[in-house]
Amino acid sequence: MDHVSSLDPAVASRLKRDADGLVPAVVQDAGSRDVLMVGWMDDEALHRTLTTGRGTFWSRSRQAYWVKGETSGNTQAVREVRLDCDGDTLLLLVDQTGPACHTGDTTCFDADRLL
Repeated sequence: MDHVSSLDPAVASRLKRDADGLVPAVVQDAGSRDVLMVGWMDDEALHRTLTTGRGTFWSRSRQAYWVKGETSGNTQAVREVRLDCDGDTLLLLVDQTGPACHTGDTTCFDADRLL
């Protein structure tokens, strides 16, 4: 992640990032309000999401950017991006096409109910 981001400095100044420069992004279906997934964003991923309207994240395992649905076709059209009161978590409200989870489940939270 050695690059200069084009993220608006007013937005960037409000973010509280972890040691790797990342902020968790909770992705929620704009219609059903189901929580679909959680991804990670740095300043550039947030900038790309805000400017393209497509959910763009930083893959911690691959060390690369990825756009949700780029290979699967299960895309996210981003309607809103919100920052929580502490500045340490983002909320994306999206129109999801197809399943959100890489397993084929509707959400990443379908399979394992603990309580």
